[in-house]
Amino acid sequence: MARLAQTAGLTDIQQEILSTVRDFVDKEIIPVATELEHRDEYPQAIVDGLKELGLFGLMIPEEYGGLGESLLTYALCVEEIARGWMSVSGIINTHFIVAYMLKQHGTQEQKDHFLPRMAAGDIRGAFSMSEPGLGSDVSAITSKAVKDDGGTSRASAAERGGEYVLNGQKMWLTNGGTSSLVAVLVRSDEGHPEGTAPHKSMTTFLVEKEPGFGEVRPGLTIPGKIDKMGYKGVDTTELIMDGLRIPADRVLGGVTGRGFYQMMDGVEVGRVNVAARGCGVAQRAFELGVQYAQQRHTFGKAIAQHQAIQFKLAEMATKVEAAHAMMVNAARKKDSGERNDLEAGMAKYLASEYCKEVVEDAFRIHGGYGFSKEYEIERLYREAPMLLIGEGTAEIQKMIIGRRLLEEYRFQG
Repeated sequence: MARLAQTAGLTDIQQEILSTVRDFVDKEIIPVATELEHRDEYPQAIVDGLKELGLFGLMIPEEYGGLGESLLTYALCVEEIARGWMSVSGIINTHFIVAYMLKQHGTQEQKDHFLPRMAAGDIRGAFSMSEPGLGSDVSAITSKAVKDDGGTSRASAAERGGEYVLNGQKMWLTNGGTSSLVAVLVRSDEGHPEGTAPHKSMTTFLVEKEPGFGEVRPGLTIPGKIDKMGYKGVDTTELIMDGLRIPADRVLGGVTGRGFYQMMDGVEVGRVNVAARGCGVAQRAFELGVQYAQQRHTFGKAIAQHQAIQFKLAEMATKVEAAHAMMVNAARKKDSGERNDLEAGMAKYLASEYCKEVVEDAFRIHGGYGFSKEYEIERLYREAPMLLIGEGTAEIQKMIIGRRLLEEYRFQG
């Protein structure tokens, strides 16, 4: 076991889970990741393996068939998986956020209906906030839900407490095609007078659909995969709602107007996940850099013996260690029941920035070979930038951090 990025105070069960995941990553992910990534191929065999390991139910309570583990355990598993191939951690993350939102905010019927099948990996989750041209300004969403107590089938709609008709276009859905359950945030003005703050008139709907592309249920279309620079293998899509009818019992929590808070709670733990991904990618970049530096010779000695390269390795290792420590701290704070938005924002910001820098230094160590698709570092170089924008850009993180610091250190003079 390498010395960097160790976590003190883990239980025997946590250590056993992490050892199993690391072994899976080394044997089943790393050997095939670059080839699959270059083909932009969905890693079905890897996903099936993770399903067998029970990772889709890692944080789902045992009463619903999950493992009931902590956010820390989950984040450390994500770190290991991202070390192998970041796209695979994205497949798990969106599923995890939807399961977390259901566990925290769902009605009992919603938990009973979805969580056991999500724990088994039979239902895969995705969530949708962003829209074209929206960016991080979630409060400006225009997709809308309108209550229809009659609808095309008035009797059945009345029995279910009515239906909502959803219209709008969503953007940047990770797992948009392969998922069968999407948590969609839309505006719902029902019961909210004109002038209500935008974030208080949003609702999260639990939208069930068939996996695939095209019209996946009446009124719901997943056009196809967005072609990306990196983060390949996992499908990133749009979602178009045109007269999509959703029964009222699929409003998350059963009450409208709470969607923004539910989504922000999910994104908060998602930021710990992104920090963990940054840690995992940075670890792999360091491993590749330090190995290559000992194999490559110039001027009669391994380049690792040149002081310039040793300085790079020292900086890279320090960044790996610092990012891991902040990520672990943020996860443990959430597990303790405390508010962790400050720590999660700091961890996400630092880990993503350090990841980019460590990957670039490893790329530089590889010299011209870093530019070759035969070398793994080329893939990491294209993957790292996604972490700078996923779950909120660095600038958004700094806004969150700054506001929270002013709350904590309010001047009393």
